[in-house]
Amino acid sequence: MPGGRLTQTERQQIALGLADGLAYAEIARRLDRPTSTVTREVMRNGGPTTYRADLAHRATERRTHRRRQTAPRGAQAPVQAYGRDAEAVREYEEVFTTVIMASGAPTMMARVMACLTLTDTGSLTASELVQRLQVSPASISKAIAYLESQGLVRRERDERRRERYVVDDDVWYQSMMASARSTAHIVETARQGVGILGSDTPAGARLENVARFLDFVSESTIRAAEQAREILHTKPETPSAVQ
Repeated sequence: MPGGRLTQTERQQIALGLADGLAYAEIARRLDRPTSTVTREVMRNGGPTTYRADLAHRATERRTHRRRQTAPRGAQAPVQAYGRDAEAVREYEEVFTTVIMASGAPTMMARVMACLTLTDTGSLTASELVQRLQVSPASISKAIAYLESQGLVRRERDERRRERYVVDDDVWYQSMMASARSTAHIVETARQGVGILGSDTPAGARLENVARFLDFVSESTIRAAEQAREILHTKPETPSAVQ
């Protein structure tokens, strides 16, 4: 049933394909499904190493049930700019959120980050986030505070003096630099341990190797981020929005 919802049998085939080490494209070919469908399914349900067909099927049923309960009567999906498929956008946002969570971000913080990143403006107010994510203002406030502490979002006032939360072109660069600084702090601490434990001891040698490795990684990260920073500011040709 290309284009329809995945069946439990298809999910079992996906799980078997992952266990056999097959690529998403090969699993999709065997199911006669788009590769993007298989990718979204796996990433939405724990990733390739923890995907389970039965859990994924139940989770999908729960999500479908929740959407039916929370959708207002007569409500229609908001019109998407640029002729986008609203359902495809919603599903992709779930995948993107899952990937951010896999990197270590808490669930609500990942949802807010994904929501902001996937807006064309790159900014939303607290009330807009509440409406889009169907969560409490307190949840949004807590998520923003966390993301702000990580250098992933910033605040600004619009022309109506409303506070907006912004993900700008430079946020990923700043995030990489913050990660490099954190790694450099570990390097410094490890080398302090070498002095205390002794460089000629097994523990001291282990710490020295850790410091050398992380020092190299940190310097490489900073150098690569500086060299690639301009990529974040490259503007693609803007297509005409479909009204």
